[in-house]
Amino acid sequence: MRKLLVALIVLIVLLVAVDRVAAAGVQRDLANRIAAATDLSGKPTVTIEGIPFLTQALSGHYPEVRFDLGTLTYGGVPVENLRGAAYDVTAPLSDVLQNRANVHARRVAVSGTLTRATIDKYAPRGVKISGNGRRLVASGEVTVGVRKVTFEAELRVELADGGIRLQAEKIQGVPDQAARFVSYTIPFKGELPFDVKVTGVRNVADGLEIAAEASDVPIRG
Repeated sequence: MRKLLVALIVLIVLLVAVDRVAAAGVQRDLANRIAAATDLSGKPTVTIEGIPFLTQALSGHYPEVRFDLGTLTYGGVPVENLRGAAYDVTAPLSDVLQNRANVHARRVAVSGTLTRATIDKYAPRGVKISGNGRRLVASGEVTVGVRKVTFEAELRVELADGGIRLQAEKIQGVPDQAARFVSYTIPFKGELPFDVKVTGVRNVADGLEIAAEASDVPIRG
C-alpha cells in the first residue's frame, strides 16, 4: 500500500512538472507571436490562465491568455502599462509545436494609460491639467480678446474622430464661450495591437485609461 502511495505521489509530481514545462513552452510561443503582431523589440510577458494546462493543450483551446506589453507609442502618443487578454484562443498543439499560423482568439481586449504628462503635452498654451482619478481639471491663463484671464474648468473626456477629446465645462473665471480656448483633442490615430478599436476612455489616478477590443483575431508567428 505504501509503495502504491509513493508511486502515486511520484506520478503526480511528474505530471505537475510536465504540465508546467509544457505551459512554459506554449507561453513562449504565444509571446513570440504577440511580439510579432505588436512589432515589439523584446518579448511580452504572457500567462495562460487556468489549470491543469495539459487539458487545455490537448484540446487546443485556451479560455484566457493574458499579456503585458509595457509602453508603446502610437501616432506619436505613448501608451503606458499596455496590457490585455485574448479570450477563447484556438491553438492546436501541433500548430504551436510547428509554429504554424493557425492560432486565433475569439476576442482580444487591450487597455493602457495616457499619463498626465501626455495630457499636459497636448493642452493649449497656459493650460495646466490636474485630477484625482474621478475628475479632470484644467486651470491657468488664456487670452480672451486682448487680455489674459485666469480660469478653472472641469474637463469631460470622450472619444472623438481621430482622437480623445477633452471638453471644458463648468468653466469659472471666464465666459462660457471661452471653453473653446481650453478644450482640445489628443490625436490618437495609430494602429493598436491586433487592430483593436478604442471603445472607451476614463479618468484614472495616473491619467486617462483607454480600453480597446477586436473580434476574430489571428495571432500569427
